[in-house]
Amino acid sequence: MNKDKLIARREFLTANTWLTYDYTKSAQAKGAAKPADQKPAKSDQEIINLPEFSDDILENSNILDLIKNRKTQRQYTDQALSMRELSFLVWATQGLRNKSDKTASRTVPSGGNRHSFETYLAINRVEGLAPGIYRYLPFEHALILEQEFSDPVELQEKMKEAAKGQLFFAKAAVGFIWTTLPYRTEWRYSENAAKMIAQDSGHICQNLYLAAEAIGCGTCAIGAYSQKDADNLVSVDGKDELVIYMAPIGKV
Repeated sequence: MNKDKLIARREFLTANTWLTYDYTKSAQAKGAAKPADQKPAKSDQEIINLPEFSDDILENSNILDLIKNRKTQRQYTDQALSMRELSFLVWATQGLRNKSDKTASRTVPSGGNRHSFETYLAINRVEGLAPGIYRYLPFEHALILEQEFSDPVELQEKMKEAAKGQLFFAKAAVGFIWTTLPYRTEWRYSENAAKMIAQDSGHICQNLYLAAEAIGCGTCAIGAYSQKDADNLVSVDGKDELVIYMAPIGKV
């Protein structure tokens, strides 16, 4: 890529779109219905309630230690995660702290509280769950099965393709795959939404790093992935909903 193209791409990093932003022209200001805060489950999908957890699952709860010791991990054991550990990890990254009729506060910040993300889980090894693609429902603190894989090798091969050949993602106990539905943020912030969504995704993954460290797991943020294969893995269209970030989880 030549220098002119590099400089042009840097425009995304600036705050210049705020100079021309006019809230009165936003979809929200024009009376458009608020997008749903969560994709609904289909009527034939079983709701898998996640168990409660407490600090007894934590190997370390000292925040100074967690920040100091946090590092990228690409090698994991073959040990499965417990349902309580998975429950903790999804709560730490997209869970609800409290909710009311008008709003819901999550465990991560998001510009304007718009939270444009859905959490998909490519599960290889979690006690009590068959291998497959699941989606987290934060308002119910539950999972739904999107696609079961009778052949675990097939799932791992698709995970490998999604991660551009990065085998550690395919072999992990769980692959976190976050999608964004951009209109949830565009509804209020129009052209400013794209940068806000990118920033918000970082908040999610950092929480995963710290939560993983607390329970003896490791992770590795993945920004280099195959967009087409990742979108196909979780059955999204790549336009109104698309994969934006991925991260494996495994015991270390």
